[in-house]
Amino acid sequence: MTTGIDYVRGDATTPLGKGPKVIAHVCNDLGGWGKGFVLALSRRWPEPEPAYRRWHRERAGNDFGLGAVQVVQVERLLWVANMVGQRGIRTGSKGVPVRYEAIDTALTTLAERAAELDASVHMPRIGCGLAGGRWERVEPLVRSRLTEQGIAVTVYDHG
Repeated sequence: MTTGIDYVRGDATTPLGKGPKVIAHVCNDLGGWGKGFVLALSRRWPEPEPAYRRWHRERAGNDFGLGAVQVVQVERLLWVANMVGQRGIRTGSKGVPVRYEAIDTALTTLAERAAELDASVHMPRIGCGLAGGRWERVEPLVRSRLTEQGIAVTVYDHG
């Protein structure tokens, strides 16, 4: 079955192909940035982390919250999409931090931004690392919100 998603081995911080690109990843709703894929982002570009922290700090006056998306330009034709898709950072009595409905909302917004930028979207298996999500729940969201809207998506698996 074709999903419309290209799966490749590699690093989502070095996206493949030509033209404008958006690297999408999932953040928590606590303003925390210090584990997982964000570390790879911070090693490559200084902009996404302070932008995310400022967005969280000033949340009383902006749209920060589950399902929100912040798109940060890091190179001439490259942006990073900070998508708030996990509640907190720990697995606890309420289960894993991932919030599929927030990822779904964020992907809808991401699709609009990617279309405006005429950009392809590049990501690790979002929501499936520290957030504790399952790709079989996330993949259909990526498919319906992005690839079925005509947006090229590449998913990167390390190794």
